[in-house]
Amino acid sequence: MENITESKIIGVPTPRIDGPLKVSGAAMYASDHHFPGLLYAWPVTATIASGAITAIDTAPAEAIPGVIAVYHRANIGKLFRVPPATGFTMIIDEKRPPFEDDTIRYYGQYVAVVVAQTVEQARAAAESIKVTYTKTPVSIDPKLLGTPLSTPKPDEKSKRGDTAAALSSAPIKHDAVYKLPTETHNPIELHASVAVYDGQKFTLYETSQAVMNHRDVMAAMLGVPPEQVQVITRFLGSGFGGKLWPWPQALIAAACARNLKRPVKLVVSRQMMFQSVGHRPAIDQRIQLAAEPNGKLTAIQQDYVNHTSILDDYDEGCGEITPFLYSTPNLLVTAGLARRNVGNPTAMRGPGAVPGLYALESAMDELATKLKIDPVQLRLLNEPTLDESLNIPFSSRHLTECLTTGAEKFGWSRYNPTPGSMKGTGDQAGLTLGWGMAACSWLAARSETESSVELRQDGSARIACGTQDIGGGTYTVLAQIVSHETGIPLEKIEVVLGDSALPAGPISGGSWVTASVTPSVLQAAQNATKLLVQAAATSEGSPFKGRKPEDLEFTDATVRLKGQPNTAVSMSEILRSANISSVSGTGKSDTTMGPKPKLSFHSYGAQFAEVTWQPEIARLRISRVVTVIDAGRMINPRAARNQIEGAVVMGIGMALFEETMYDPRTAAPLNNNLADYVVAVNADTPSIDVTFLDHPDFNLNALGARGVGEIGLAGIAAAIGNAVHHATGTRVRSLPIRIEDLLEPAHLA
Repeated sequence: MENITESKIIGVPTPRIDGPLKVSGAAMYASDHHFPGLLYAWPVTATIASGAITAIDTAPAEAIPGVIAVYHRANIGKLFRVPPATGFTMIIDEKRPPFEDDTIRYYGQYVAVVVAQTVEQARAAAESIKVTYTKTPVSIDPKLLGTPLSTPKPDEKSKRGDTAAALSSAPIKHDAVYKLPTETHNPIELHASVAVYDGQKFTLYETSQAVMNHRDVMAAMLGVPPEQVQVITRFLGSGFGGKLWPWPQALIAAACARNLKRPVKLVVSRQMMFQSVGHRPAIDQRIQLAAEPNGKLTAIQQDYVNHTSILDDYDEGCGEITPFLYSTPNLLVTAGLARRNVGNPTAMRGPGAVPGLYALESAMDELATKLKIDPVQLRLLNEPTLDESLNIPFSSRHLTECLTTGAEKFGWSRYNPTPGSMKGTGDQAGLTLGWGMAACSWLAARSETESSVELRQDGSARIACGTQDIGGGTYTVLAQIVSHETGIPLEKIEVVLGDSALPAGPISGGSWVTASVTPSVLQAAQNATKLLVQAAATSEGSPFKGRKPEDLEFTDATVRLKGQPNTAVSMSEILRSANISSVSGTGKSDTTMGPKPKLSFHSYGAQFAEVTWQPEIARLRISRVVTVIDAGRMINPRAARNQIEGAVVMGIGMALFEETMYDPRTAAPLNNNLADYVVAVNADTPSIDVTFLDHPDFNLNALGARGVGEIGLAGIAAAIGNAVHHATGTRVRSLPIRIEDLLEPAHLA
């Protein structure tokens, strides 16, 4: 497939084609679906975090008018575990079905479910059920490093050279622990499942970022072939990774629909969102750096421990970026898991890299201070020429340009490294300025994908792929690809996604979709146009009958003799003359994630943040952010910029606000609502300047495109933390940064 270097629509800022559906209310989300005879389910949740069920009294619930059934371990029916060999899967309690045993492992674990005529009846009945428990000691200790791990020793993730020796002999070194709290995904759309069962087939309307995987997991756990399960997610009210994998409510709703042979809707409450559908785990990271006086790194060691649930082995992967971001002859990354009485952790926007870069880039800033070297210059001094972790070339890496461009746009040449030395002028008069920066990176990958493109007699086109649009603009990007290849205007292109009955597509995670689906759609469109040209050359009634297909070309939705625009005949006329309603082409893309890659595929970026500090009233604000991103070619810069801006706002929440707090006595999430779990809002959003370098990565696909969903969040928290230190002189090494931290001399570096 030839690389696409020029286009009238690829790279053009384009409004989302699904926008009118969303703003008019016509877009159907999972919980919007309603069917005749629909019933409502409400789970009963455990009020302890460790112990066992001894009795469940369902009589009060069964006496409530409108209650149809109460299900629990004894009567839910047969449900199965997911086979160990299954690929991308996650469901609570390590691929175990809900209600499998009487053991309670975290607060809020589902122990029963009520099905009723209305949601109010179901909730009232669920709250009336009396569950008796025996309690065992709770493990919810927030300290992770230095505590017992789930394995005899930490897992060695990456190693080269002799880190211990280099650290021991280094003239300049840094050693500190950086702590991140539990963060909970809080998309506006709650997790929801609407299950329909017709006696043979399950049709499941889900909040899923991976309809294909969801189908396979549900089929395995329900004990039916995959062809008897269809999963549909046309639109998603965001997910941030929390909707990548099936959670218990999906299987519970399907089992209830199977048992009652009526449609069942189960919407997880906001409170339950803090308990049973994942979170980013709490993480402790120790970073040790060694350097020569000139700033050249001689060693990096990163030891991290994240909490996981009692049964699961979720590894956050904080060392994903560390082995190749900077050049150093000695490197060691280790990982450990500490079991706690919490629900399963899971991926949250930028898993691994985002928390890992918070620690690494904070440590690099502290090292720059010790070396008396500019933080930008320190990173430039340690730019590698190849991926030293795998000893392979980079496919495309423009981190140096990100750093220099960002520094220029931000005005970094005016940076004075002395904390508290920079004062605002104009509207910022009387305020102390703090400047901070961080480098960032994120995996670029392509996974196996199939797509189809149909060219229709009415002049329209239809794209189909079993991936999903979770709000990032996939509908529009795919329409742009087909419009580029065919000349058909966007308003005449139908994009069909979010259905497991379509050709198999990738998960919407890891920023994989754009890199994976666009080449398959491009190939499908090219194959469809080839069939149209063939029809023009062979069909009776065609003005090109008898011509060789190689003498014809397809352009601007017409077939013509090569180089002769005056011979153009519309696609519609060709199909009409051939008496063909449509032609369809299919396309595939393969994966780049094999065991022995030849190139290192990653995106890069630089984050610059300014904070204002008013010590008289302890008032801290983020005033502006400049972010420069190297993520390949931007197919739709408008949607891509939205992604980065949203990620920056999420990074502000990570740096200053977000933390799920657990009661140390019960392990219950205490701030399990949007009033007490504080996230960044419009008032916290500064000026955000986004620049894309727009260097195509043609090694990844013919469009040179990579995803941008997660790269924008990487490094933001570190840049803000570094800016806070620069403004206040106080180094805070645990998130979120609180005003109380800035008043404590004990936190001074």
